[in-house]
Amino acid sequence: MATTNDLKNGIVLDLDGQLWTVIDFQHVKPGKGGAFVRTTLKSVLSGKVVDKTFNAGTKVDTATVDKRNMTFLYKDGSDFVFMD
Repeated sequence: MATTNDLKNGIVLDLDGQLWTVIDFQHVKPGKGGAFVRTTLKSVLSGKVVDKTFNAGTKVDTATVDKRNMTFLYKDGSDFVFMD
């Protein structure tokens, strides 16, 4: 669990049961009202890009994602087989 103040490009968030990668973020502190964080998020599964705004200091769930280079071997029915 992290706050919106801890966001960085490339971090993966778990929002509404989906994984999103932070592409861009901007901490905004207007003259009136509270600060907020404007983000651009990309869905890990579909590649869809959305803009989402959080209040500053809001807690968000982060996901641990391991990235490894793999080699595709073959497709077995509806499954894919990779080698690392």
